[in-house]
Amino acid sequence: MVEKTYKTVVVGSGAAGLNAADCLYDFGERDFVLITESLFYGTSRNTGSDKQTYYKLSLSGSDQDSVGKMALDYFNGGAVDGEHALVEAALSAQGFLKLASLGVPFPKNRYGEYVGYKTDHDPCRRATSAGPYTSKYMSEALLDSVRRKHVEILEDLMLVRILTCGDELSALLFIERSTGEPVLVHASYLILATGGPAGIYRMSVYPESQFGASGVAFEAGCRGKNLTEWQYGLGSVRPRWNVSGSYMQVLPRFVSVDKEGEHDFLSEFPLDRLEMLRRIFLKGYQWPFDVRKIENGSSLIDVLCYLELEKGRKVYLDFMHNPDLGPIPWCDLDQEVGDYLRTSGSMQDTPVERLEHLNMPAYSFYKEKGIDLEKEMLEISLCAQHNNGGISIDLWWRTDVKGMFVVGEAAGSHGIYRPGGSALNASQAGSYRAAEFISRSKTVPASKPFAKSRLDEILSIISAAVGNDGIDAEKEYLRMKDVMSLAASCIRDVPGMEKALDEVVKCLAAFSSYRVGHRNRIWMLFEFRNALVTQKVYLSAMIDYAKRVGKSRGGALYSRKDGAVHPAHLDDRFRYNLEDDPLESMVQEAWLDPGENVRISYRRPHPIPCDDNFFENVWTRYRKDGCVY
Repeated sequence: MVEKTYKTVVVGSGAAGLNAADCLYDFGERDFVLITESLFYGTSRNTGSDKQTYYKLSLSGSDQDSVGKMALDYFNGGAVDGEHALVEAALSAQGFLKLASLGVPFPKNRYGEYVGYKTDHDPCRRATSAGPYTSKYMSEALLDSVRRKHVEILEDLMLVRILTCGDELSALLFIERSTGEPVLVHASYLILATGGPAGIYRMSVYPESQFGASGVAFEAGCRGKNLTEWQYGLGSVRPRWNVSGSYMQVLPRFVSVDKEGEHDFLSEFPLDRLEMLRRIFLKGYQWPFDVRKIENGSSLIDVLCYLELEKGRKVYLDFMHNPDLGPIPWCDLDQEVGDYLRTSGSMQDTPVERLEHLNMPAYSFYKEKGIDLEKEMLEISLCAQHNNGGISIDLWWRTDVKGMFVVGEAAGSHGIYRPGGSALNASQAGSYRAAEFISRSKTVPASKPFAKSRLDEILSIISAAVGNDGIDAEKEYLRMKDVMSLAASCIRDVPGMEKALDEVVKCLAAFSSYRVGHRNRIWMLFEFRNALVTQKVYLSAMIDYAKRVGKSRGGALYSRKDGAVHPAHLDDRFRYNLEDDPLESMVQEAWLDPGENVRISYRRPHPIPCDDNFFENVWTRYRKDGCVY
């Protein structure tokens, strides 16, 4: 077995991991390595939307903005710790301007102002975009910077276990994806930047190359935070892509298909046509499913799509025809809808003509992928898109495992609601913080011994992984993704989630029986294991919340027989109680105890810090300790 030793290991090569490596170098660190399965995998490289958003402090015009105001808007999303809200607000301009200086083409006017627009949950036009591929441009620019600095990069390695000595980091066990061979890396610090737990759902808008490593972190002793809080929304199936913004604002037709033919299911729902057109339009602004927007808002569209999928039908967007196959009643449209389409000149006869006029890159994206929206329908599903929760972190993005940091979507810095684009800002702020802390630490802990049994357990799985004498791991993995998507996406009930958890526990108990067909597929076996552990913790968190709190909030509807809210024309599964005030929301934390049982606790969010900002005092402390004090 190959063994290596570094002071710091960065795992993951998306926008967060690359920025962590770039910042470590800028802070003077040299004894570190960036390890990744592939530089071209992951969410940052392979995802986007019609206009992918980056959220930062307002930098144009006369908007009255401040770090404090931005932090408060983060905090008001509910179940958000104040220190994370403040740090992400404080570092937003710095991270954004660094990316702009590296060449990410964020638009600015002739006076040099980086102009913005309002995104969801944003009062101040803080959002900006470099187009559909904003995060891809970020990753490319950061990779170019890292390569210019000759940072060591190791590819084809997948993290399968974090080895500890007590509650301190000791070493990391990887396997080569192409060969299944183990590689042991001793390290004093780990920056985990492996993205959200994309591998636990089948219906997902995450790219197929994104899996996450949350299960590996839980097994190491990390706590999860706000694991119940997700964003779900409508996305195309092939390719996986958000159908938000312009795709909805041009008023496409929704249609489902089964062996009996096409079903114009929105038209079949007993709602006035003009009101349905309004809700389709709003789906562009309000893309994530929001339980508050079922009765009178756009999330009714998500629910109706979910019901069609539940029937075993496939759902499509038809840009060739208008909803109901009739002309758009331009003079009678809701004022917001009519004003937008008239002002933008988007009053053509068909949705695809309106899309080509309003946002040609959005049309061209699918054309480049082999789907011509002028000639064919686009298959969609209700998909998992972003986990607002994640691994619990402190002020410096440190976890409960000493020496281990988690950054990017893997970190649980968000709460119930978050402004659109804040995930890209969080990737830069958190990775900067972790790199800064490591570089300013006065002592470097020595590499610690670890329990050999934890290593031997994984080595034994590797040695028995290939063969025909067991259960097909890849088929079981796909099946368990389906189980999770049906039981624990945006529509949740306790019996369904408990049944899913039972299946997860049975799979983990039988794990020694799973096999793959070749050594170059051993990595898939470990991804399955990672997903099962993740599903176990996430389902336990969701079930506990449903039983102990039970109020629907954010991206999740918790079915209750005694629910006070029951939207018209929907069945009893859609009876629920709403959380009254996000500011009253509790932070939930979940972790595995030594017996591999999931434990749950609740607490109040930490308030936004009120620090001593008298300049001379801050300057004195900074000269003495930097900002790590």
